[in-house]
Amino acid sequence: MSRDRDDGRSAEGGRTADDGSVRPPTDAPSDGPAPPVLRSFVDAVPTPTLACDPDTHAIRAVNAPAAELLDQSAEALTLMGLADIGESSTTADGRSIADAVESAVDADGVTRFEWDAGGSRGRFRLALSVHTTAIGGRTWLVVGLTDVTDRVSAEGELQSQLRVTDAIASTVPSALFQCTASGTLTRWNARLAADTGYAGSELSGTALTTLFDEERRDAVAKALQSVYGHGEAVECEATLLTRSGEHVPYRLALGPIVDGDEVVGAIGLGEDTTAASLREERLAVLTRVLRHNFRNDLNVVTGFTERAIAATDDPELAAELERVVDTAERLLRVGETSRRVERLLADRPTPGPRDLSATVDEAIGSLPPEIRERAAIDVDVPDGVTVSAVGYLAEAIAELVDNAIRHNDAERPWVRVSAAELPSESWVSLVVADNGSGIPPTERSVLTGEETPLEHASGLGLWYVNWIVSAGGGEFDLGESKAGGTRVTIDLRTPTEG
Repeated sequence: MSRDRDDGRSAEGGRTADDGSVRPPTDAPSDGPAPPVLRSFVDAVPTPTLACDPDTHAIRAVNAPAAELLDQSAEALTLMGLADIGESSTTADGRSIADAVESAVDADGVTRFEWDAGGSRGRFRLALSVHTTAIGGRTWLVVGLTDVTDRVSAEGELQSQLRVTDAIASTVPSALFQCTASGTLTRWNARLAADTGYAGSELSGTALTTLFDEERRDAVAKALQSVYGHGEAVECEATLLTRSGEHVPYRLALGPIVDGDEVVGAIGLGEDTTAASLREERLAVLTRVLRHNFRNDLNVVTGFTERAIAATDDPELAAELERVVDTAERLLRVGETSRRVERLLADRPTPGPRDLSATVDEAIGSLPPEIRERAAIDVDVPDGVTVSAVGYLAEAIAELVDNAIRHNDAERPWVRVSAAELPSESWVSLVVADNGSGIPPTERSVLTGEETPLEHASGLGLWYVNWIVSAGGGEFDLGESKAGGTRVTIDLRTPTEG
């Protein structure tokens, strides 16, 4: 248990001072039994504690909690040196154990370090608190032991999660950032720094709202209020004001960071929408121009063709000209549907509670009179049924009924609109069925993605219906009715309470 005396001690056991003189020994005890007063002192400490010889570091007294922690008997431990209880000769931060303990002997206060130990329980981490004290007229090295394995494991897991988070933050193409509970930036990725033009030190502690121009700053503040006040995830459009004074259209998505029931911060994604906005603007202009010309030219075709029909006495030619008029009108409806699709995509509506019976009545009432008169329309939707959907739901239902009537070649066409709550009580099924010839395969393929040609106006109309239903979190399905016609099923969620 002894060690070489090359650590600043004289051969007589004294300590060598900085000036080379030899100080008296520390009244270190012999290797005999530990004095009773020392054992009593250690046993009285409620936490794991050892007492060691300050010169040799031999363990002289051990209390029961320390023996249990180290999984060895007190008798066995008192035959060991302090360095023997660890698995390595260095501390967790890389110092030698001998130097760490010796610094405690020479220090006035408490020296703390961590050390990996082992035994039958496996490897674990110990935190040591070491100091010298006089007990029974002699100086002893008192060592407090704490098992910090769980803390070290938790820290390691946290560091691993932080590495993953940093990897994600550096990989995503959008700006990613974290705000404190007061709305100031605390972490961000390189994309945000690049978008704003500010260096990292300049962003630290900056209020998120100050990164945006005054005209749209209130929208960001309102979004943060929803996050902090209600724990809601929100999106908003804003204008980023860069360090150089440039105004950049920006889309923000913000969500809460929750600790228990308390919102302690916010996480956010930001995206420069300059390119997307420019592209959308150009497409909108192109679409409006094409649709305007498309509609005007088709009206010209329809007008001249109808005059030709009125002027001819040839039944076959008149029938062919009628097909021209029908085709032109169908294309006009495609143009009108595309206008509605453009409006839907631009509005980006959010779902809300809708009275289903009132919505169906609105849809039927919006149909052109000549369409309503061509078929028997039967409605069986119970009152008091509320669904979650976007405000365009009535247009979707009207599109389905209109489509069912226009393409119904039955002798006595009919359309039935019915609804029922599903057994789960969280969904409502709305069905639009007819006795026509069914939807052509080419139009079904539009929804499945197998093909894209639209041979009827209903093709784009079905997409329009599908987008409206999906925007509200619902589901859309095509099938065959019992009469051999088309059966369209729309499953809609019921509003979540609270």
